Amino acid sequence: MSDVAPKLRAVFVEALDLDGDVDVENLKYRDIEAWDSVGHMALIAAVEDEFDVEFDTDQVIDMSSFKVAVDMVIELQSKND
Repeated sequence: MSDVAPKLRAVFVEALDLDGDVDVENLKYRDIEAWDSVGHMALIAAVEDEFDVEFDTDQVIDMSSFKVAVDMVIELQSKND
């Protein structure tokens, strides 16, 4: 897996205020209370800041899991190269 995943994991932990032992890699939207619609927007902002990318509306809606987020960040970074 790329180096995106470890950095993204840290963003998820901080943005959603997760305990360090949470299985972030298998986390999906609304699996936990913190990842509700408000948490989702905070997470989106944190990911955009960390990776210097910008999600469009469809991507914001489609980011339904950690795995999907990793793929989206990799795709956005490749477009910026």
